[in-house]
Amino acid sequence: MTGTDNTANEQISTQMTGAEIVLKALKDNGVEHIFGYPGGSVLPIYDEIFQQDDIQHILVRHEQGAGHAAEGYARSTGKVGVVLVTSGPGVTNTITPLQDALMDSIPMVCLSGQVPTTLIGSDAFQECDTVGITRPCTKHNWLVKDVNDLARVIHEAFRIAQTGRPGPVVVDIPKDVQFATGTYTPPERHAIQRSYQPKLQGDAKAIEAAVQLMASARRPVIYSGGGVVNSGPEASRLLRELVQLTDFPITSTLMGLGSYPASGANWLGMLGMHGSYEANMAMHDCDVMVCIGARFDDRITGRLNAFSPNSKKIHIDIDPSSINKTVRVDIPITGDVGHVLEDMVRIWRALPKKPQAEQTADWKSSIAKWKARNSFSYTPSKDVIMPQYAIERLSALTLGRDTYITTEVGQHQMWAAQFFGFEQPNHWLTSGGLGTMGYGFPAAIGVQIAHPDALVIDIAGDASIQMCIQEMSCAVQYNAPVKIFILNNQYMGMVRQWQQLLHGNRLSNSYTEAMPDFVKLAEAYGAVGMRCDKPDQLDDAIMEMINVKRPVIFDCRVANLANCFPMIPSGKAHNEMLLPDEATDDAVATAIDAKGRQLV
Repeated sequence: MTGTDNTANEQISTQMTGAEIVLKALKDNGVEHIFGYPGGSVLPIYDEIFQQDDIQHILVRHEQGAGHAAEGYARSTGKVGVVLVTSGPGVTNTITPLQDALMDSIPMVCLSGQVPTTLIGSDAFQECDTVGITRPCTKHNWLVKDVNDLARVIHEAFRIAQTGRPGPVVVDIPKDVQFATGTYTPPERHAIQRSYQPKLQGDAKAIEAAVQLMASARRPVIYSGGGVVNSGPEASRLLRELVQLTDFPITSTLMGLGSYPASGANWLGMLGMHGSYEANMAMHDCDVMVCIGARFDDRITGRLNAFSPNSKKIHIDIDPSSINKTVRVDIPITGDVGHVLEDMVRIWRALPKKPQAEQTADWKSSIAKWKARNSFSYTPSKDVIMPQYAIERLSALTLGRDTYITTEVGQHQMWAAQFFGFEQPNHWLTSGGLGTMGYGFPAAIGVQIAHPDALVIDIAGDASIQMCIQEMSCAVQYNAPVKIFILNNQYMGMVRQWQQLLHGNRLSNSYTEAMPDFVKLAEAYGAVGMRCDKPDQLDDAIMEMINVKRPVIFDCRVANLANCFPMIPSGKAHNEMLLPDEATDDAVATAIDAKGRQLV
């Protein structure tokens, strides 16, 4: 057989329909699960799904659920989450999770159906401008009009989603392209978009300068973020090694929890609006700040012109657009945090003269005094379950298990961050940047699909859990024993707290007057419903929830009007935070001025 004949046979063997190309490309990119909902514009792809067994499709009950489930899958595994939705409302229902993934740097590939190319622009049934709508909420998107481009575009979509600063991408596929026959190109042979080449290695001179500055510090602090988690387990290991070598105190953003263990000797707790007193005071008073994989979010910085006013700042981030975007820094380092941390550890080890303990002795003494304030304290009760106590007991009773925690958004989210001790990366999943109510439950389903033997708990509020409660049907269908642990206070708790503090206690539409019976609701879906309202019964009830091998809704009735403290009022500096023992109505009124009201 001649070389020409071989080439011809290879071309014949790679001729496929567009729908077949989609499945082949997903398989070749290592996809094992996709989350989706069928519709007319993606039926050819669903027909191919039916005829294969390599990839499992998880049928959600709403496309928003598909997006959040893919986020949970991605965040807990480090892989790309994959979503398949139809045109029109199918894709518009994914806008919230796409924006959520963009803000929290979650790798996601969304495959959307589109009307046939001949009908694009004609206002056809279930048509929308997917590329136009999703351009602001994705890293990149494509409308594939030629079946011969389809494999290349899907391969490139996976590369862009998971490299550099991870994020979501959309591939819009017209129905006639799914039916058409074209040539399949494997991943190793597809042409790479050369305009997108993320920089992984940091500048050597900048890293050396950073280490020299760190070695001279008398009041240092490490400020870590979600970028450490996104970089992979090696980055978290190197971060822990750097902390051990330098003996620097370390704090973290909401998204970075778990990259350094909560039980670690140098741990200050989470920082920011509802962070610990010691973390925020250390950030305010430090002389050298090492920001690793964080972006100086407004919930972290407080009032910008008072943010860490006397410090030299080092910023490590793979996204060059994040450098000097919000806070001007002294030593910018663009690169993957894993690579940069590896260089930092190596250079620190090679220092001819290491800093001595007495250099930071006064700083450690100050931190010890701040810790002694016990800023997460609360008044316990024998009659009613305090929400903080509920999280404390949940954390204690899951210790030593392979536990993943997701949350919705609100007071319960902050209490979970404050009171649940995270020891590993990728085990804490929450909506940080967008603050999406309804995220936690479908995200937990995505986690459970990826880790079928793990204990997966969605810590929820009674309001936010109802945003995507229909996904309980999905959990039951796929035997995903997710536990929903609701801190039920009958309010939209964080909204009510701000109305109390900022709006004269005028509780406008923050009380839920028609609350469902969550136990009966769980049973209606074929799940298990539980309820507890007594502190002395809580431990037994939690253990019963953990041991059930089915989806559970646990209705934990907590104190109705508990507020989440400490708190930095909007527009205030880190050293102006309110602690629980200071948070009287008069103190709050004094602390929050007109500027603060405008910024909430």
